[in-house]
Amino acid sequence: MKKLLALVLALALTACAFAALAEGVMTHDDFLAAELDTEVTVETYVQAKQGWWDNKGTIYTQAEDGAYFLYNMAMSQEDYDKLVPGTKIRVTGYKAEWSGEVEIVDASFEILEADPFIAEPMDVTALLGADELIAHQNELVTVKGGVVAAKKDANGNDAAFLYNWDGSGAAGNNNDLYFDLDVNGVVYSLTVESYLCGEDTEVYQAVTQLNIGDKIDVEGFLYWYNGAQPHVIAVKAAE
Repeated sequence: MKKLLALVLALALTACAFAALAEGVMTHDDFLAAELDTEVTVETYVQAKQGWWDNKGTIYTQAEDGAYFLYNMAMSQEDYDKLVPGTKIRVTGYKAEWSGEVEIVDASFEILEADPFIAEPMDVTALLGADELIAHQNELVTVKGGVVAAKKDANGNDAAFLYNWDGSGAAGNNNDLYFDLDVNGVVYSLTVESYLCGEDTEVYQAVTQLNIGDKIDVEGFLYWYNGAQPHVIAVKAAE
């Protein structure tokens, strides 16, 4: 009887695996191997939302085996509101790339019944500058012990951060924030994406209080723009 039950269970698991395969759901490795502009289907979990407008939402997601950035995915405001962190979704769209950032565009989704999953940040401090870093693109990561480096503002003066990439913004306009971090002698550009973390958020206010030379830990999503440019969601003094 035990052997029979084991056989039934094995057949059931095989059937489930086949059903998932028949639906064309990809692993993260499958997604990475797919050609650009081809249709992809993945199952993943909402981690954060960048914003909703014109019946489209941009979502940061991650599964146990990797992360996906869903850009301007079609959805109603009602559906956008349902996508709370931890929600599992099945997404079908097209693999695209913009300035090195690999994302899914022109996508649709369905919400799946599942236990919520919230990713723990991976410490990538030692991977900065290494070829392996890109394998963690769009994942929730942390960088520890970086030193705030000087940027040049619109007037050529040293600044700890800029409103907009070129310093053309100003306080009160909900502009993106840009700041540089020196990690072991190499300088990296980081962003507080205002649609994700606006002026009223703790991280936005923390970055506006930074000084050149401050030693900090940061946490964010490993966005890519001609190289690693994390979208920062938390900043604190380094321990």
